[in-house]
Amino acid sequence: MVENHASGGNKYFSSSANGECPIKNSLVVCFGEMLIDFVPTVGGVSLAEAPAFKKAPGGAPANVAVGISRLGGSSAFIGKVGDDEFGYMLADILKQNNVDNSDMCLHESELDINLVKKASIFHYGSISLIEEPCRSAQLAAMNIAKKSGSILSYDPNLRLPLWPSAEAARKGIMSVWDQADIIKISEDEISFLTGGDDPYDDNVVLQKLFHPTLKLLVVPEGSVGCRYYTKAFKGRVPGVKVKPVDTTGAGDAFVGGMLSSIASDSKIFKDEKQLREALLFANACGALTVTERGAIPALPTKKAVLEYLAKVTA
Repeated sequence: MVENHASGGNKYFSSSANGECPIKNSLVVCFGEMLIDFVPTVGGVSLAEAPAFKKAPGGAPANVAVGISRLGGSSAFIGKVGDDEFGYMLADILKQNNVDNSDMCLHESELDINLVKKASIFHYGSISLIEEPCRSAQLAAMNIAKKSGSILSYDPNLRLPLWPSAEAARKGIMSVWDQADIIKISEDEISFLTGGDDPYDDNVVLQKLFHPTLKLLVVPEGSVGCRYYTKAFKGRVPGVKVKPVDTTGAGDAFVGGMLSSIASDSKIFKDEKQLREALLFANACGALTVTERGAIPALPTKKAVLEYLAKVTA
């Protein structure tokens, strides 16, 4: 996969999907990057050998925002794209998917504070922590959201080549760790952040990564399913089997499915049965996404997810 961050000059967009900021109740605000994935049209070959590429909009926080909207939820995206054709295309894709993009910002001074305050969930990654001025903007937005009573959701989404060094990545990712209420983390990220410990060991997760104020930590495991950890219980939810075509965006689809359920009922952390149902739904969101190429183009609707679950659980 080749990424293009659409950075031909930074464009601040002031338009939104509906002309207004959504009210708080179930709004999920996602902060971070939006980009274009150039996905080879055939699998199993190197980039140099690929005969052609499919242009697919993506970027983890943007994927989550669109995923929630496709599932019938309310979402907004805070980020910045280039002042070029790719940038205009990306902004338009958010509008087409009913994602509020009234705050396409980069500097802290450009933050739409009222939009951040309306978030029931504020979701973010670590890529926007790598450099200024985006780092300060993210930290400020997190602080505003926390003070406003929002649930903070964190997907580190480790992209080591983008960081100055492995140590800088580890330090940067962990610098905001204890502020999150929800964390989604991969097996590779567990090993990286713990210095090579066994990512399948529950004790490693609970002792080294589960902080005192955390409500939920989830570890997606692809077709196997996912693991979950709360203060009161832990367990595993089985996955659903599909024939994969392209795994781009699967984790983001999972997060979108999970957050859409949590936004509808924030008491889900205390009800294990309800949480397991939400995570099965999230597993199905991720599974259906890998059946098509690209991230945003492949994100499923709620109807498609429910129909698929009805079929595989019958």
